[in-house]
Amino acid sequence: MKTFFPEFPPYVSLTERVWFFTLRGFSILLLLFLLLPVLVIIPISFSSSSFIAYPIPSFSLRWYETLFTSTEWTMAAKNSFIVSPFATLIATILGTLAAVGLNKANFAGKGLLMAVLISPMIVPVVVVGVAIYLFFAPFGLAESYVGLIAAHAALGAPFVVMTVLAVLQNFNHNLVRASLSLGASPLATFFRVTLPVIAPGVVSGALFAFATSFDDVVVTLFVAGPTQSTLPRQMFTGLRDNITPTIAALATILILFSTCLLLALEWLRGRGKMALQSKRI
Repeated sequence: MKTFFPEFPPYVSLTERVWFFTLRGFSILLLLFLLLPVLVIIPISFSSSSFIAYPIPSFSLRWYETLFTSTEWTMAAKNSFIVSPFATLIATILGTLAAVGLNKANFAGKGLLMAVLISPMIVPVVVVGVAIYLFFAPFGLAESYVGLIAAHAALGAPFVVMTVLAVLQNFNHNLVRASLSLGASPLATFFRVTLPVIAPGVVSGALFAFATSFDDVVVTLFVAGPTQSTLPRQMFTGLRDNITPTIAALATILILFSTCLLLALEWLRGRGKMALQSKRI
């Protein structure tokens, strides 16, 4: 059984023991520094006050009621749950196909193509937003659901490419050769052999793409019109115009939602690790 104070072997010096506890204490302080600003918003969402402030006069669910009955917040939630799933689906399909192709092929300029594919992860998001708007506007895609979904798919696809490529590093290509030698078509081999093996990476990438789309506000500000406002954009507008604990209530719901996504990712990572260990056995 693991404990916070481990039993050190006799050869461990006093300096090494002090360094161990110093490093562990610094890690705990760093975690608190990262988590406390996020967790401090949760009690405010249950405040009866009309302002975001401490101390809380009394607890109330009025801001959750306001959140679920407001026309603006309801429309923003509806838009988020329309745009993010479609953008995730497109990003997952395109990202998976790109990763499989890059893993198989070996050609000049492969590194440059890879850099272009993951550029939305590296280039500042403001630059990406301006570039997408200037590209979409002549085609009439700006201020439309199609344009917003395409823009979010472009943001999420690099995450799918990276996660699927990571899984393909341990992929046994003899399975594909065996399937083809037994008469299966390339398409049947992909769906019955390749896809089941890389499924944890595909689903992990899809979750990252969904989170990226659901959380985006900068690109949405450039591409979306007044009727395509999403939850993050509505939060940004609320912070600019009128700060109320309604934003804290929504933030609390999004924290719980993100926690569920992280737990799902950890579960998928564990499944992938177990599958890899069973193959090695």
